[in-house]
Amino acid sequence: MVSTRPSHLADQAACAVHSAPGRGGSRRVPRQRTAGESAAARWAAHRGVQAVGCVIAALWAAAFPLVSDLSNQIFWGAVAAPAYGLAAVFCLGLPRRIGPRVGAAVALFGAVLLPLAVLALRGRHQSEVMVVERSARLLLHTGSPYLPDPRVVTDFNPYLPSMALFGLPRAALGTGNGLSQVLGDARIWFALTFLGCLLGGWRLLRPSRDRAPVLPLAVLTASPLIALALTVGGVDLPLIGVCSLAMAMAARGRPVGTGLVLALACTLKWTAWPALPVALLLLWRLYGRRRAARAAVISVGVSLAVILPVALGHARELREQVVRFPLGMTAVHTPAGSPLPGKVLAGFGPTGHTISLTLLCLGGLAVALWLLAYPPTSATAACDLLAVGLTVAFMLAPAGRFGYLALPTVLVIWPRLATRTWTWRHPDPARHQMPVALVG
Repeated sequence: MVSTRPSHLADQAACAVHSAPGRGGSRRVPRQRTAGESAAARWAAHRGVQAVGCVIAALWAAAFPLVSDLSNQIFWGAVAAPAYGLAAVFCLGLPRRIGPRVGAAVALFGAVLLPLAVLALRGRHQSEVMVVERSARLLLHTGSPYLPDPRVVTDFNPYLPSMALFGLPRAALGTGNGLSQVLGDARIWFALTFLGCLLGGWRLLRPSRDRAPVLPLAVLTASPLIALALTVGGVDLPLIGVCSLAMAMAARGRPVGTGLVLALACTLKWTAWPALPVALLLLWRLYGRRRAARAAVISVGVSLAVILPVALGHARELREQVVRFPLGMTAVHTPAGSPLPGKVLAGFGPTGHTISLTLLCLGGLAVALWLLAYPPTSATAACDLLAVGLTVAFMLAPAGRFGYLALPTVLVIWPRLATRTWTWRHPDPARHQMPVALVG
């Protein structure tokens, strides 16, 4: 019997299959790395490169006590910088087999676990954490996560209703003792969601017999981009994980899981909405209209079921706090700001603000046309498209900060680590599994 799969897919699959056993007991042949991928792997394994990365991270962290005026960021930098420096020493000085692992453990402890524990026990965090925890209490008592008449910046809740879920542990546990102080902290649940979703995506895209990605996940989590947000309370962490998991599920052809995960993403923050068409188009291209339609019905239906009750009962609060406030269209302006193009333009007054919004719309249209012209055929390609769209949005939005770029950065890096593919041109192993043709 000869396989009837089209020849062009067969050619693609021949270089994409992995080494997990197939359904009939057959063994798949691992995809051969390209020269570029092999070079990247060698560079990543070089202890000198690892040490340089740790030194750059140490310098980055050491800059916060000098340039930041936020006490939590200053504390994080003062604790994390020595940890990164010590990690560099271990990467260079210890045997090659254990040096990276010890260095990653030291960086993870000094840049994440220690400062997070200290800040959580002291109840110190960014204002976003307080907003999320307050939104959960409001949701339980009033049915809406939004204050009716916000007057100062911290009164505004720019998140969609599902973000209040991360504040429920605080509402349930309170702050009576040290254990409840830590377990009720929304940051803990941000981090657990982020890590759990990345692990889930890894298991979907990696061969089933591969070990858990302890070292890659530790290095990513300990990197300054993630460690700082995780420690002080970045609300984008769960969004990063959920979007990554949605693309992995779509690549594996799981419409129900894809729809539910997309619904969670789309009810956390409106910045996750671009993930919906990207994941659905990926499902359509790989598995056909029926699965894509099923995922679309589930994601849109669940999203509407979550958002509509709040939108109908508290339309003004939702519009002002979730839409107008992040776009800088309210009397109270969001403190989010970095010298990105959109923020700089908005600083020139109403005309600059209008130009910023116009460019944002044009950028979104360009990415949408790109998506239709070159639809993704792998999780890596889908994450790349989503990363480009989000980068355009963050760069051109009237209020954006450099920390938001953690989302597109992880979207670009993590699927490549999971699939062992540094280019989006090859289909992911999860989809194209071409058995060896048998003649019977």
